[in-house]
Amino acid sequence: MKNVVIFHGGGGPATVANLVGHFSERSKVLAPTLPGWNGTARKPEQNSVAAFADGYVRYMEEHDLHDALVIGSSIGGWIAAELALRGDGKRIGKLVLINSGGIEVPGQPIANISGLAPPEIAKLSFHDPSKLVLPPPTPERIAMLRANQATLAAITSDPYMCDPTLIGRLAGIRVPTLVVWGEADRVMTADYGRAFAAAIPGARFELIRGAGHLPHLEQPAATFAAIDAFA
Repeated sequence: MKNVVIFHGGGGPATVANLVGHFSERSKVLAPTLPGWNGTARKPEQNSVAAFADGYVRYMEEHDLHDALVIGSSIGGWIAAELALRGDGKRIGKLVLINSGGIEVPGQPIANISGLAPPEIAKLSFHDPSKLVLPPPTPERIAMLRANQATLAAITSDPYMCDPTLIGRLAGIRVPTLVVWGEADRVMTADYGRAFAAAIPGARFELIRGAGHLPHLEQPAATFAAIDAFA
């Protein structure tokens, strides 16, 4: 793929840095910091995942991006799915959703991590929580993390991390789609991921063993191999 667009999850841009590095070796990579994360400004009208997707559709049209590989992690996957439901059908060539939020699945509730400390989040997000290496908790970093969580809550809290209409709309995605899921995710379970894939026509589901909510961090080789074979 000539162009690759990568959307990070609630943990911010650092959580997809290795994906950016992997694809930068052979493609032009666009990896925006979502508005409101890491100290960036968020306009009042940027108050939902749908509004974020609308903005990125406009960006792709203004910059005449075609046939892009779009990858989204967690809430970034939700944005990517909404993006694939918009536009003229030429902007996105293939879609990769990594432990994506956004849908409502009976019996598979999404764990609410709002307000949790990083070690508590790690217990839900990682197969091996010891793999989460955090920089020193300086006052500036703590303030940034709290602001990131506040932004996540502001755009996804009603209801939490899902749009009840999305699962029915996913049938409108017409691009080849790969759904990658960490087997040990306790934020959004593997069965939640299977339901996500089942709702998208022709989507493939790839389970990554020994990984949780961020399989590209815990099992990068297996995750990259799955995405590279698809792309």
